[in-house]
Amino acid sequence: MLKNATLRQLSAFHAVARLGSVSRAASELYLTQPAVSIQLKLLEESAGTPLLQREGRGVRLTPAGDLMASYAGRILDLWRDVGDEMATLRGVFSGTLRVGAVTTAEYLLPPLLVSFANEHPNVKVKLRVGNRDEIVRMLAAQEVDLVIMGRPPGELKTVATAFAKHPMAFIASPRHPLMAQRRLTLADLEGASLLARERGSGTRTTLERLFKDEAITLRIGSELSSNEAIKQMCVAGFGVAFLSLHTCRLELDADLLQLLPLDSNPVEREWFVLHLASRQLPQVAVAFEQFLTAQGQRLIHAQLQTSVEPKPRVVGRRPRPDRAALVTD
Repeated sequence: MLKNATLRQLSAFHAVARLGSVSRAASELYLTQPAVSIQLKLLEESAGTPLLQREGRGVRLTPAGDLMASYAGRILDLWRDVGDEMATLRGVFSGTLRVGAVTTAEYLLPPLLVSFANEHPNVKVKLRVGNRDEIVRMLAAQEVDLVIMGRPPGELKTVATAFAKHPMAFIASPRHPLMAQRRLTLADLEGASLLARERGSGTRTTLERLFKDEAITLRIGSELSSNEAIKQMCVAGFGVAFLSLHTCRLELDADLLQLLPLDSNPVEREWFVLHLASRQLPQVAVAFEQFLTAQGQRLIHAQLQTSVEPKPRVVGRRPRPDRAALVTD
């Protein structure tokens, strides 16, 4: 079974599976449509079962096609890794860095990737972003080599390394009534119409744990899957939010949002870079992991520094804390 399958056939099938169209796959591969169709037919003959079904102007994967697509992607990635490793042996550092990141990390990761890529111009970057559950699934399926998240998953055996501090905070509009209070507790937020991320996100998990540790009932006012939507509703005075400070640095600098006067606000957690314990990492992934461990904290700390001049205090508002106090090395 599949003994006659070739990398050319797998490449054609994988492109069709990703793009949902033979014509788009042909364009990407610089082949004619008949040439791609021949490769698909040969692969189906090797598999002994249909892998694709026509659907309108496109194609749909059969159950066997779904399985084949998963393995095809991994096989092609491994073959590319072989080429990269061979190039490294010849003294040419190159390859594709495949990184998965939770949604919140997309605010801090791009500058780190740019800095790394500037040091290694022959490296290509493939970044996948999703909520925590989605990224864990990608890691388990080996769709990514490294993952950036706030808490290592317990359901997978991974090697995790903390590389930077992760400040998370309760924030609100300066006009929010709670800002007039000198000191608040978590209990004061029970009726505050909390704006929160969806279940499955790392931010939501941290929020739930904070309330559970204090034996306080967590009442969510609105649940949203977008950090941007939460920020805009918070700026408009709709409620109180709990977000990573990486996501709202500009709004804090512009005084559109402020930290609530809570003890231990912000809360400090860790950013981790991790990979499957059973997986031998490509050299480019090892290099990026080492880069984050050596330089991640410094670069992220610099990102959170504000260049905005201190603003005069407005009567009725709690003064905004100095940004340098939000992150510690």
